[in-house]
Amino acid sequence: MTPVARITVIGGTGLIGRKVAARLREAGHEVRAASPSTGVDLVTGAGLDDALAGSSVVIDVSKPRTYDPDAVWRHFDLAARTLAGAETRARVIHHVALSAVGTQRVPQPIPFYRAKAHGEAILRSSGVPFSIVRATQFFEFGAQIGAQAGGEGTDATRVADTQVQPIAG
Repeated sequence: MTPVARITVIGGTGLIGRKVAARLREAGHEVRAASPSTGVDLVTGAGLDDALAGSSVVIDVSKPRTYDPDAVWRHFDLAARTLAGAETRARVIHHVALSAVGTQRVPQPIPFYRAKAHGEAILRSSGVPFSIVRATQFFEFGAQIGAQAGGEGTDATRVADTQVQPIAG
């Protein structure tokens, strides 16, 4: 069977990326999982051209390795610029980006959302046709989110004053 399309999933070995890649394979697509564990670094671009070679679609479900506000900004800024250049060189015909509900609201007080919105702006100006899929937080990330909200050295947990409706990954 000839694959319907060759698709590169950026972040394709992570929790969400593995699920996306599996569904695409089930639908008959040829899928490449691109992530640090497969030798692809979005920030430096290492391995990216090879990962995108021959792909018509890129699905980006990547996330930064840390949630430090400066590191998050750096990740989404450099990753978006690096990926846009690689997609242009590879002649990718469509980019699908996973984003979060709320990133489009300005001003954005949450550093992760502000950085994600910045990356989306770079995507919009890249010249590569795109779709942005917005999702709420995933149930699977609940423990991680709770751990990050904990007060250092206290029993307190800081929670943003916002409504959240998690979904299953």
